[in-house]
Amino acid sequence: MQVRVLLFAGLREAAGREALELTLPDGAPVSALRAAVERAAPALCGHRYRVAVGAHYAHEDQAVPAGGEVALLPPVSGG
Repeated sequence: MQVRVLLFAGLREAAGREALELTLPDGAPVSALRAAVERAAPALCGHRYRVAVGAHYAHEDQAVPAGGEVALLPPVSGG
């Protein structure tokens, strides 16, 4: 299945692009998406980020939706 991965903030800068187009097996979990992201953009290895599917953060065992968009968001803090 095809998945578009949107990159934000420092992740976008590290990867040198705003999105990745990945091919994953149907029903692949978020943990497999993380591995595919780091193969496609090795500069992201070691970066901390959360994976969001739709408007919600995803768990590592959650299936990535086919044909959907997911977002990688770096840690955020504020005051």
